[in-house]
Amino acid sequence: MQEIRVYTTITCGYCSAAKRLLQQRGLTFTEIDLTNDPELRSRLSCENQGYRTVPMIFIGQRFIGGFDDLNALDRRGELTALVHA
Repeated sequence: MQEIRVYTTITCGYCSAAKRLLQQRGLTFTEIDLTNDPELRSRLSCENQGYRTVPMIFIGQRFIGGFDDLNALDRRGELTALVHA
């Protein structure tokens, strides 16, 4: 099973939605709060084509994107398969 990492901030509604979707699918994940870590947030942005918003979601070493991308994977039925690849 691939590790899921969700980088969040405390005031982000999309972060809450992403965590809720993962929980509803029974998928465990590690949450990393970027609220007080602008250096890590900047580094992640630079490493992922300038992606700046949260959540930043990774499955294994693959950058998925944000909530909309996660939701699209789920709707296409690809999320569970990707996690279990």
